[in-house]
Amino acid sequence: MSATLSAPFFKRGTPGGWAVVAWGAGIAFTALLRIRVPGQEGPDVLPGFVILRWDGLCMLAVATLLTLRGSTLLTRRPIVGLCCLLVASVIASTPLGVIAIPFAQYLAVDVALYAIAARRPRREAWRALVLAIGLLAVYLAVRLLAGWSAGTTSGLAVALTALVAWLLGRSEGQAREYAEQSRAQVAEQAVTAERLRIAREMHDTVAHSIGIVALQAGAARRVIDTQPEQARQALTEIETAGRETLAGLRRMLGALRAAESKADGTTASDESGLPEMPGLAALDRLAEATGAVGVRVAVRRIGPPRPLPQDIDLSAFRIVQESVTNVVRHSAADACEVTVDQRDPDAVVVTVQDLGAPRGGNRAAAPGPHRERPGPGSGYGLAGMRERVGLLHGEFSAGPRPGGGFRVDARLPLPVVLPGATTR
Repeated sequence: MSATLSAPFFKRGTPGGWAVVAWGAGIAFTALLRIRVPGQEGPDVLPGFVILRWDGLCMLAVATLLTLRGSTLLTRRPIVGLCCLLVASVIASTPLGVIAIPFAQYLAVDVALYAIAARRPRREAWRALVLAIGLLAVYLAVRLLAGWSAGTTSGLAVALTALVAWLLGRSEGQAREYAEQSRAQVAEQAVTAERLRIAREMHDTVAHSIGIVALQAGAARRVIDTQPEQARQALTEIETAGRETLAGLRRMLGALRAAESKADGTTASDESGLPEMPGLAALDRLAEATGAVGVRVAVRRIGPPRPLPQDIDLSAFRIVQESVTNVVRHSAADACEVTVDQRDPDAVVVTVQDLGAPRGGNRAAAPGPHRERPGPGSGYGLAGMRERVGLLHGEFSAGPRPGGGFRVDARLPLPVVLPGATTR
């Protein structure tokens, strides 16, 4: 559960702004207690004589200025801002003729305590609480040492409200920290799962290549004396398979761990009708399967098709597959376009883009009986694609299109083919 929704109304403004609002509400409430309102025979609290004089009004003005100054500092220097609010509460209480700092003059301090406890580090939050409670204790102690009457009970009530505001802020801060840690952990797990999936696919690629090498080596051994031309052809196939496998291993070496996870993140429906090790040649079948769930996929190929190394061919297909899956699950678009550009002899570029929801259409009502309701994505699919492209030393970009919809671009560099070697 995200912590950003626990106090949406409070987060519409800045902490300083809410402190000013609380200060104004406290001043209004203080004035309301000292006047006769309709339905009462007299005011609830008799106004102190000082507040009716010019010096009392000057104290209230100075306290208001300190509050405004402290409110502007709450974001940049919260402890200094809190100190300004604390001094303002003492100055504003002096002309009232009270025996303890009233709750109304501490409202702005409570707001500041909540903001500091929710947004600042734990040590800074504890320091703010000590300052707020310590001021109340010092105020009462000074009155007692001077021989004046002190409102101990009222002071304890104000301290309790400050403590409650601080606890609410700490709860908000801890919830936010937990949510951030959870998001980071899930993102890390998504990247790890993608690495393990790539490792499994690389294992299958190597096993396939080694199998070819073994078969061709056996055939060459049997015919090397009687049919040297066929033996030479078999040795060429062995060389080609070995070079491709070695190139793939070099691209992955140091980026992946030789580990396999028992958990498989794909389902049978994700690759229905696709070969065990799919590549760009399987895009038409992917488009056909995606069209069955309500999203038309147009596959456009630019440049003459040419054989690709198996790991790059597989990675390009996986990027297209994940992008199309995102269109189906998280977009209201009813069509998308897949472009495979092989004009560059040094790289293959794949692009997947959709135009967004149809004009006049209802975003919640997507075509297709089996299509899921569109909703916001987690972003972990993009993280997996970026990780996959990064491992191949390619370039990846993804983001909204200016005219609506979403676009994914991936450029996968091709390995340098040595003279005399062929690519399957």
